[in-house]
Amino acid sequence: MTQQLNTQAFAFAKQLSDNAFKAHALTIKGLEQVAELQLAAWEKQVQATADFFTQAAEVRDADALRGLWEKGTAASREQAEHAVSVTKEIVAVTQKTAESLNALLQEQQRAAKDAVAAPVEAIKKAASIK
Repeated sequence: MTQQLNTQAFAFAKQLSDNAFKAHALTIKGLEQVAELQLAAWEKQVQATADFFTQAAEVRDADALRGLWEKGTAASREQAEHAVSVTKEIVAVTQKTAESLNALLQEQQRAAKDAVAAPVEAIKKAASIK
């Protein structure tokens, strides 16, 4: 009887650690995707800012300054739109990761329920036979 309980306990512990490893891998994958999105957005913003400052250094008169002002406004709007787009992508990655973790949790709960129910059913059958 003790051997059977030990076997079941070890099997459950192994399954729990396997699922914890899977959850960790899913989380790390999601974090990597978010970091890649943020890094790409940051690179784009740095490039746009560098281009703007390069153009600003070339301003020599009021007309060029007026044109630079319009370009700065347009660049700010583009950066804001890009930030919203990146945020939507990050939310999508986060949601997908959360759904995957939820599916893994439900699988673990079903396995735990089955692990508990199987021995109980075996005991009930054994008791009804006697």
